[in-house]
Amino acid sequence: MIRGLGYIKDIEDMKNIPLGVSRGDKFYPLYASSNSAQTGSGGSMGNSMAGGMQEMAVGTQGSSLAPFSQKDFSSGTPILLKDVADVNIVAAPRRGVADLNGEGDVVGGIVEMRYGQNALSVIEGVKKKLEELKQGLPPDVKIVPVYDRSDLIHRAIRTLEDKLIEESIIVALVCLVFLFHFRSGLVAIFTLPTAILMAFIVMRLQGLNANIMSLGGIAVAIGAMVDSAIIMIENAHKHIESDDGRTDRWKLITESSKEVGPSLFYSLLVITVSFIPVFALSEQSGRLFKPLAFTKTYSMAAAALLGITAVPILMGYFIRGKIPREEKNPLNRFLIKVYSPVLNFVLKFKWYVIGAVILILGVTVYPYLKLGSEFMPPLWEGTLLYMPSTYPGISVTQARRTLEQTDKIIRQFPEVETVFGKAGRASTALDPAGLDMVETTITLKPESEWSKGMTHGKLKAALDKALRVPGLSNVWTMPIKNRVDMTSTGIKSQIGIKISGPDISTLQKIGEQTEALLKKLPETSSAYAERIGNGNYIDFRINREEAARYGLSIEDVQEIIKGAIGGMPIGQIVSGIERYPITIRYALEMRDNPEYLKRVLVSTPTGAQIPLGEVADMQIHQGPMFVRTEGAVPTIYVYVDANTSDIGGYVDKAKKYLAERLKVPPGYFISWSGQFEFMKQAEKTLMYIIPATLVLVLLIIYLNTKSMTKTIIVMLAVPFSLVGAIWLLYILGYNMSVAVWVGLIALAGLDAETGVVMLLYLDIAYEKMKKGGKMFNFEHLREAIHEGAVRRVRPKMMTASAILAGLIPIMWSAGTGADVMKRIAAPMVGGVITSVLLELAVYPVIYYLWRGREIKHLSQNTGGK
Repeated sequence: MIRGLGYIKDIEDMKNIPLGVSRGDKFYPLYASSNSAQTGSGGSMGNSMAGGMQEMAVGTQGSSLAPFSQKDFSSGTPILLKDVADVNIVAAPRRGVADLNGEGDVVGGIVEMRYGQNALSVIEGVKKKLEELKQGLPPDVKIVPVYDRSDLIHRAIRTLEDKLIEESIIVALVCLVFLFHFRSGLVAIFTLPTAILMAFIVMRLQGLNANIMSLGGIAVAIGAMVDSAIIMIENAHKHIESDDGRTDRWKLITESSKEVGPSLFYSLLVITVSFIPVFALSEQSGRLFKPLAFTKTYSMAAAALLGITAVPILMGYFIRGKIPREEKNPLNRFLIKVYSPVLNFVLKFKWYVIGAVILILGVTVYPYLKLGSEFMPPLWEGTLLYMPSTYPGISVTQARRTLEQTDKIIRQFPEVETVFGKAGRASTALDPAGLDMVETTITLKPESEWSKGMTHGKLKAALDKALRVPGLSNVWTMPIKNRVDMTSTGIKSQIGIKISGPDISTLQKIGEQTEALLKKLPETSSAYAERIGNGNYIDFRINREEAARYGLSIEDVQEIIKGAIGGMPIGQIVSGIERYPITIRYALEMRDNPEYLKRVLVSTPTGAQIPLGEVADMQIHQGPMFVRTEGAVPTIYVYVDANTSDIGGYVDKAKKYLAERLKVPPGYFISWSGQFEFMKQAEKTLMYIIPATLVLVLLIIYLNTKSMTKTIIVMLAVPFSLVGAIWLLYILGYNMSVAVWVGLIALAGLDAETGVVMLLYLDIAYEKMKKGGKMFNFEHLREAIHEGAVRRVRPKMMTASAILAGLIPIMWSAGTGADVMKRIAAPMVGGVITSVLLELAVYPVIYYLWRGREIKHLSQNTGGK
């Protein structure tokens, strides 16, 4: 950000001219002497002449502004430019200041990346160019980087890379422990790196960069990616165990794959379809989570493709030799020993179990109602941005003094590496900030160098307490988050209130009342209403009658005011490749004195010079510093920071509080913006898309089962999983957010998959006994359920353990991006646990009640029991 740079040739009109020279007489020679002339008009041949075989342009060159520039008068006495003005090179008026570490003025620069470019590549290129520039700098000039986004990117990627490796190792160990057969475990493990590699290939082709969200999609999918391989391998083991070597191994593997393959394909299709709501998100939430949805979908699609193509072939080659029976594995023996009596118990007390489940579902309403709400959990960037607001109309001198003061205070903290502050605007159209807007980038040291016990929250609280400076209203955020928020809503704080109406003074009054009321809420950290009507103005009211009496037009008087005070551009100076404007104006000490302005001389057509005060009245008053409109209606902002993460709860409370105490005149409107606006947009989208997606999932499951009863049984897994998801969110103190909703959406797909597999095993056992002619009484039904549930507890626990093994490393992570990933993983972890437990206990009961009607009908026809 370039602050206060840009040079002009400035003529300081410091002298009253008693020589009968009007200001027009002074302006014209300067204009004429500094401009080039061309003969003819542009596009015609009159500005050139032929010289033999060549054509030559004809023109004159303007001279430089030298002290001897002059004009001849009728008396023959030349008046030199130095007689009426001083010629100086001065800086352009400053509209911004910058400071580093509270040590005084610096020049800052900002690099803006083009849309769609890779941030790391651009940053590396900039660093190389800066190294080249350093070689040509004077010895006492240094380039000091004060913000580098690549550090955040590297930390985030490193966090996710570490978690991916941990998850892969743990999932591989789960497969080996449960299968108790090394080569079979290799087949399941093969799915992980291959599917991840396939996902990376698609990411490359799509142009999707590796970042927190894109890698996070793979991280949350790792456990589920091996599900299809686990189930196919385990089913092949069952077929081989029951065959005793009489049938060709390839034939057994083919039969076992066909038995579970279609259901697995549909279950993985359900997982993919369940992510449609994430793709439907728009605005900021869509940009954040669509990369995660893409990579998770790619990973699961690759795993599904491998499950029906490569895995059966690999099983044929790798599952060789003697396959250990399930009972020989100590872990499997333990699971069967524990689950068998539990199953007998729930089948004995079926209706009590159903009642208990309904009670558990009902009790879960309590923690759900206690959950707060927020748009996004805080993504710790490792850098703070301090953005206090002060009153408009602050001078450059005071802005610099305030900036240095706050920067010195911040720099005293041992956790701080550098402090770069700026007030006002940069020399770019992309930064239209006033001097009342301060932005201070605080680069922190590595957390290993922080004071003992210091955390992000404690550090921000300590800084906020130290920076209670009169006239400043503190707002704390982070650089990337602020950039996204400002470009999306224009609100720099967590919460924003937009007040719209026809009259600016009334708007400011409502804003100040809103600020005062919100500050009374204990959850309010800071509140500040824009004072757009507090700008200071000097207005000259031209007396038309007096001006006419002296032969002056309104334009004549306005030219004097504009030229004397604001500066009148009259030309350009060209110096090599550089161009500088030339302006004429009064000296600073004259321009800064309101009383002196009344005595500025105005030349009349008769040659007389009269004070400006004779033809114009000067008034000092307050008025709007700027006017912002939204929907063609004037609007002001109230910036609010809350000291609670429950943004939705705070806004609900604040709305009610304001409604009871704030009187809004007719024609004026209040709307809430900032993170709250994004949160409501996401909730509105999900409210419509999630039910539609559930209907689509229902249809897919029905196409697989061909039975509405089976479809409903499978879908019961969804409320079962919500029990654990809600309770774990409540225990961890997490709020409902878009990240949590993404986790719940992913959980719904996993639940449907485990429900399909559970029902599949029960159906296989049922149909097997039915073909054996045994399904004529309730004992046969219990035997079939025991076979489908207890004897198949290993694959169900394997899939659940693999999913948990892939998610738990995320829950104990602490690096950059971990806060967001934890919110996604938490509902999945809690949901998988309760879903598996309730499915093992409740699915057999529901299946027994459903199939019992058929058995009862058969028993009545055969007289069986």
